[in-house]
Order: sequence, then C-alpha cells, then structure tokens
Amino acid sequence: MARTQVILSRRRVLTAAGAALAAPAILRQASGPAEAAPARPETPLFRRLRLGTLDLVVLSDASVMIDGPWPIVGEDRPKEEVERLMRDSLLPPARFRPGFSPVLIDDGRTRTLIDAGNGADGFVPRPAGGRLVEALAGAGYSPGDIDLVALTHAHVDHIGGLLDGGAPAFPNARVAIGEIERAFWKNPARLSAPEGSNELKSAKLFARTIEALGDRLDVVKPGQEVVAGVSALGAYGHTPGHLAFHVESGGRRLLVWGDCAHHEVASLAHPEWSAFFDMDKEQGRATRAKIYDMAAAERLPVLGYHTSFPSLGFVTREGTGYRWVPESYQFAE
Repeated sequence: MARTQVILSRRRVLTAAGAALAAPAILRQASGPAEAAPARPETPLFRRLRLGTLDLVVLSDASVMIDGPWPIVGEDRPKEEVERLMRDSLLPPARFRPGFSPVLIDDGRTRTLIDAGNGADGFVPRPAGGRLVEALAGAGYSPGDIDLVALTHAHVDHIGGLLDGGAPAFPNARVAIGEIERAFWKNPARLSAPEGSNELKSAKLFARTIEALGDRLDVVKPGQEVVAGVSALGAYGHTPGHLAFHVESGGRRLLVWGDCAHHEVASLAHPEWSAFFDMDKEQGRATRAKIYDMAAAERLPVLGYHTSFPSLGFVTREGTGYRWVPESYQFAE
C-alpha cells in the first residue's frame, strides 16, 4: 500500500519557534497542504489494563510516521548527535512514530478521559488522526458514556477531540483544565499571535471550545482530585499550566505525564536537551528532571502521551539520564 510521505519542515519549525505548540511535529507534504500518512490497518486502537479496582483503556488517537526526533527533541544539539543516539538505540535515525494516547479510567461509576486527542482540528488530520471515538467504540464505549474529560493542557492534539462539528463531542461530560492553563489560553493576547502560527491555531480552537462547553468547564489546581483516585500534579514548562495526573487504586499507582516526553529514548536519555515545543524551555527541563526522577525513584508505571503506543512503561536511571522500559506483562492479571 502506498504511503504518503510526511516531512518535517525545518523552515516552518524555525519561523514558528516563538509560538510553537506541543504537537509531535508540524506535518506537511513536500508539495501541498498538511496531510498525515494513513494509519496502517494493523495499528491497534486500544489497550486494556487493570489498576487496583479500576479498568483503564489506553486509546490510540493517531498513528503516523514523522521526521525526527530532531529537532522536536534536542533542537539545541547538532542533528548528527541526536541521530547517533537513535542509531545506538537501534532506531531509525530520522523517522519515528509518536503515540497520541488518551486514557479512559472507569471506576464502575464514573468514566474519566484524560485528554481528547486531535479531533478534526489537531496536528494529525483524519484518517491517521482523530480516531478517539473509533478507539472508544472498539473498547465498547460511546461518547455519551464519558462523564469527565481531564486535560493535561490545551494544545490542539489534546483538545481537538472535545468538539464534533462545533458541538461538544462528549454530550454528558464536564471538562477539567488547570487554572493556570485556562487563564493563559483565555487571555486575549493569545489571539494576537502571528497569523498562521501554532499558538494562534490553538488559541482559536480553545476559544471555540470553551464557548461550546459553556458552564461545563471546571478549573483545577495541583493536588486537587478531579475524580476519586485521580489527582492533578503541576508539570509546568511545556505549557504554562501543563498538568500530569496521579491515578491510584487498591494501593497501586500510575502516573499520566502528558507531554513530559516527546520521544521515549531522546527525551529521557537527555532531559537537559531543549524540547522544541516547550513554551518555557528552562521550566520544561526542570520539570522533566523532577518527573523522571520521581517515576524512577518511586518505580511508577507511566502513561506517556507521545511515547510509542500503547505508551505504557517504566523509568529507570541510566548514567546521567534515564531509560524508558516499555510495559510487557506487568499488568497481567
């Protein structure tokens, strides 16, 4: 089957640097408008697991090969250095398949979705992206089953799926967002970003979204539970109010860290490397160091939104950095 070639434009990356957002890449064809390669039929749509008394379903919202991880990770390093790390890790030096992995948490009473994927307005267009409703259906859920959507942050690959044709995609759900994050994107100054920039795209989508949601939008602070067993954790830098979430049940814990990593090798091996889509580079570095150290020290299972699907793993210290250990059978009953 022919595959559309997807290219990360370095020129577009540089011109968008002042307003970059947290998508895994800026996708475009060599000629023509942005378009992602179609997902392969064998790409899984969901992965079930059990945490204490909770049923969790990791959902694949997009599947696409893109250029990178440089400069998405390591923009401040020579391209050759990042590519050498990939080769040493037995990975293609200049291509990768990021995950886009919301997670559904079902406690038998309340069904909570963390992040809403790309939808029709995200960074990965359909059919390769915006597959969240399809993934939910495969796992036996419908949009009307969702009671709460908790957002790590308001970039378009995390909030794009909140709307469907301009109306709330999850008709019975409230939406929780961090207090700092909401204030940042609600500020009219965001709508003064350069035309065509990623910041403006995200700000416009956020404005449409909160208008459509009306009084369904709730704000949360770090340390606050969004629902029983799911509490917010400040993980700022990627965006000003970026949140992670602790999920706990039956003495077991899971860390949902949002966009604290854009690549499971490069981001963890060198948390000090600059991340192109971090809006505050220095804070992003500090957050990665803190979050990775916590995950390693406390031996927490992790759901990383952009690590390779099913985006589940563990973190260990390795040298001056860290190593991602993909989940294998740790959640087997």
